[in-house]
Amino acid sequence: MASGRLTTHVLDQAAGTPAAGLKIALYRLDGEERELVSSTVTNDDGRTDAPMASGDSFIAGSYELVFEAGDYLRRAGHVSGDILFLDRIPLRFGIADASQHFHVPLLLSPYGYATYRGS
Repeated sequence: MASGRLTTHVLDQAAGTPAAGLKIALYRLDGEERELVSSTVTNDDGRTDAPMASGDSFIAGSYELVFEAGDYLRRAGHVSGDILFLDRIPLRFGIADASQHFHVPLLLSPYGYATYRGS
């Protein structure tokens, strides 16, 4: 059994606040096949209440976090309309050692985003 975990949080760079209420899904990838591992909504601190994956659900392999940025950006009043520059943001990454803690945050604005491996 793996002892590591995967966590994330989202910061709204346009407002300078945590991005509360943003939907996130985590998928394990096998080629072009995707298996849903977990889904959640960020809390008032822009974080998830529990790891996106841990224990038996966190194994070495390829993953994709999908951030529903468009819904959040509309609710926050940053954008409007049917066609957004950023809507659904997929981040694909690999986990070679599932015994480690991987933190993959998203820094979000209406026209750009950044991510990194945090701690």
